[in-house]
Amino acid sequence: MPSPFPGMDPYIEEQHWQGFHTRFVTVLGDALVGQVRPRYIVDVEEYVYLSRESEEREKLIGPDVSIAEDDTGWPPASGGTATAVALQPVIRTLPTPKRRRQHFLTIRDRQNRNVVTVIEMLSPWNKAAGDGQNEYLSKRQNVFATHANLVEIDLLRRGVRLPTVEPLPTGDYFAFVCRRSRFPKVDVYAWTLRDKLPSIPVPLSDEDPDAVLDLQNIFSTTYDRAGYDYALKYAAEVVPPLPESDAAWAQVRLKPHP
Repeated sequence: MPSPFPGMDPYIEEQHWQGFHTRFVTVLGDALVGQVRPRYIVDVEEYVYLSRESEEREKLIGPDVSIAEDDTGWPPASGGTATAVALQPVIRTLPTPKRRRQHFLTIRDRQNRNVVTVIEMLSPWNKAAGDGQNEYLSKRQNVFATHANLVEIDLLRRGVRLPTVEPLPTGDYFAFVCRRSRFPKVDVYAWTLRDKLPSIPVPLSDEDPDAVLDLQNIFSTTYDRAGYDYALKYAAEVVPPLPESDAAWAQVRLKPHP
């Protein structure tokens, strides 16, 4: 059964984001292979980042635990000569960063293996104010330094948007297409929850025509393969909450849905 929404399904963001991210990137790669072969190779790659708090907001610092049991069997000393007492430790938990693996796509020239284009799908950590976004922006600068094209897809309503000098257009979701020949200019595609996902260009080498990603078809394929029609809890609240007008619209969309 297809999603009850015409484009991005807002219930995925809170309930199934991590798995959706991996599946969506894989289907993106499959959609590109037929368009760019045999000159280019499409690879699903990954990088590891560290976070103090998981994307599901699990606390990494556990509760304090104290151990003060005396198992010597000796009665407590009273009066007389001072007696040495073994000091019992108190156990605490060190804050330990969690490793998170994030997949992205590279398009490489088959002859020299040079990276021509990088395609990123943003995660909640990439959009977290502070360390998360700073880490991603540093990785972004490394891509620009290689003179590769960069395509970024943001299907998350929460979090800090990618920075641009001029204000971003109004939208719930975004795609950014930065061609190395036009850097630092970037083409920004914006759409709302009520819209279908657009088709966006994927630049290759300057002498080759763009590939095209039909994001709506890729989303629908991912949704069907994952069985989100029954895995998602549509009776739950949408997180983050929708504006009042969109919330009413969403309830109308969900009426025939179990």
